Amino acid sequence: MLKVIGILLIAAAIVWMEVPPLLEKKYKKELVVFSTLLIIGVGLGIALGLGKPIPNPLELLTLVFKPIHDVFVR
Repeated sequence: MLKVIGILLIAAAIVWMEVPPLLEKKYKKELVVFSTLLIIGVGLGIALGLGKPIPNPLELLTLVFKPIHDVFVR
């Protein structure tokens, strides 16, 4: 639980430092991208902090492209 609190505190500090300049300059698209990436990163960090396994993206690519590969190899 301490790891989760630490991750959330660090994320809050990042938001505190990065968001006001984006709002000042009216960078709405950049703010959306920043928020999306930060949420994904915080979610993955919390999952790792809690000891949950994170799937490897390569497994999904292998699942998709293996049948295509098998068609061309034969």
